[in-house]
Amino acid sequence: MLEYLDWGKRNRMRQIIQSDGRVLMLAVDHGYFMGPTTGMEVPAKSVVPLLPYVDALMLSPGILRTQIDANLSKIAWVLRASGCNSILDEDIDNESLILTALEAIKLNASAIAVSIYVGSEHQHQTLKNLAEAIADASQYNLPVLGVTAVGKKLKDKREKRYLALASRIAAEFGADMVKTYYCEGFEEVVAKTPVPIVVAGGPKLDTYKDVLELTYQSIQCGAAGVDMGRNIWQSDYPVAIIQGVRAIIHQNYSVKEALQLVESLQTEENKRVPLFVETQEDLEASKIH
Repeated sequence: MLEYLDWGKRNRMRQIIQSDGRVLMLAVDHGYFMGPTTGMEVPAKSVVPLLPYVDALMLSPGILRTQIDANLSKIAWVLRASGCNSILDEDIDNESLILTALEAIKLNASAIAVSIYVGSEHQHQTLKNLAEAIADASQYNLPVLGVTAVGKKLKDKREKRYLALASRIAAEFGADMVKTYYCEGFEEVVAKTPVPIVVAGGPKLDTYKDVLELTYQSIQCGAAGVDMGRNIWQSDYPVAIIQGVRAIIHQNYSVKEALQLVESLQTEENKRVPLFVETQEDLEASKIH
């Protein structure tokens, strides 16, 4: 699926999507509109134990500059390039571009990510953001990840018809990858989107089995991988669950095999220690979008 790309863009995409055609991306960009999200209050401390297991890290430019060791290698950076909203807004769909392709290149990014809110009040603006980002990034053969966001008012739109529409629009505009949600009939969304798809983890699920089922079904339906955040770093055992997810993606584990692996890794050493008091209000705020 990458054969049509120019050499520079194909090389950057291969930093993200591995030789088996799959990718485990860790999303830690939530702070760009959520602020210090529960479990990611101090990114440097939360991210470091997870880095050995990820192929790519999706994050904001400020967090890359201040929280990630510049000596790290063999991890792709996918930089958040749209924003200008917050959870205090009536909705979170009114975004602008916050990062140029040149600035992303200076940060050694493998790609940039831009959200679109199809069907929202600010649909036109967010689609224009994507178009402008793609045009800007094309000057440097920098890949663009189109993110099909839903916001507060469209949170019930995580179904096949809507996700196929939003994903296809992103691909039609020239996005090199699409991040979207899993749904019933997801194989049809994949078939109708002519670029690699990664599946969003969304708000924290109830059980590790739910997380592994989401990963397994996404891969079985043709996704290149997942881009998970809260389901990893808000869990009690982040290092355990990320290895289970990775085993499904890169080692073709079944859900049962991956769950056994996760359970075997639930040790005191791997247990997450909250850095601050975690209130119910904080947890509810982190479920938005």
